[in-house]
Amino acid sequence: MTEAVDVAVIGAGVVGIAIARALALEGREVVLLERNDKVGAETSSRNSEVIHAGIYYRPGGLRARLCRPGKELLYRYCAERGVAHKRCGKLIVATSDAEVSRLENLRRTAEQNGVSDLELISGEKAAELEPGLCARAALLSPTSGVVDGHNLMTSLLGDFENAGGTLALLSPAEGGAVVGDGVRLDIGGAEPTALHARLVVNAAGLWADQVARSISGLAPEWIPQIRPAKGQYFMYSGPAPFGRLIYPLHSPDSQGVHYTRDLGGQARLGPDISWDSPLGDYSVDEDRLSAFAEAARRFWPDIDPARLHPGYAGQRPKTAGPGEEGDFRIYGPKTHGAPGYIGLYGIESPGLTSCLAIADHVAALAR
Repeated sequence: MTEAVDVAVIGAGVVGIAIARALALEGREVVLLERNDKVGAETSSRNSEVIHAGIYYRPGGLRARLCRPGKELLYRYCAERGVAHKRCGKLIVATSDAEVSRLENLRRTAEQNGVSDLELISGEKAAELEPGLCARAALLSPTSGVVDGHNLMTSLLGDFENAGGTLALLSPAEGGAVVGDGVRLDIGGAEPTALHARLVVNAAGLWADQVARSISGLAPEWIPQIRPAKGQYFMYSGPAPFGRLIYPLHSPDSQGVHYTRDLGGQARLGPDISWDSPLGDYSVDEDRLSAFAEAARRFWPDIDPARLHPGYAGQRPKTAGPGEEGDFRIYGPKTHGAPGYIGLYGIESPGLTSCLAIADHVAALAR
């Protein structure tokens, strides 16, 4: 027997929950499908929990277009709903004379993205703000921050369920087909079933390409390959040494090993980036500790490596390769030609920051 539903959203990470919430608040009947036994079990719970300002991204791309409004929506939502967060600010540091000019270039990129509040400060001023910091110059981002990702997902999920939405855990989408008036999904789990949805939104993150390829009738040229890029974190014991986030200058595929702190004052370094780990590998290589310490020593000369210990690891669902700048890819029927399907691919950082803006974007495509 095939059950019928208006909308099926695949993937209950923070982006999938936000999308399901937006559609349910519009009065649509929505089922949120999750392969794991809890929400946010993968990328959404294995990141830095940073609220990004929208500084780095290629002007005109979706990451650039959605991050800044997403940040504003997220701060407003957290304030209204009591979701724990802190607008702590961030310093992007140049640790050599050669890097100082890159800070100016980065500020120009940010201005093209609508981020006009960055301040270029001297190394001396940066050290006044954060004693112990070593830099030739720095960009101060006053609106960067951190958020309790679990608290956020719990709040968004509550909105979704209060609007009549249904969460189905341990319900992996294992196949299906595009049909005349929507998409048929084959749902696995303890009680496999078929689900007919007028609209399917694939927000499966690391698994989004596999889910899409399992649905017959979707054009393969519009299913980009997901390349899981692993990132590891090391925790720093004792009081947090800096109140702001501290970032080195970025590369096209990574923002580098940076310093962040959570809302409880726990300091950490990471993530690094590696491209050779299998999907689902969340192990932490303890032998990387010295490399993390040396990377941080460029801006934090007094770091004590003895206070570093392995933390956790995550994987970013990239669609670009090593050394390449990726972007969000959100494809609706006008792009790929299959009615009733919206696919999201490459939703890595700043996906958490942008989740509410992504949800609005997808809801507009759905209309």
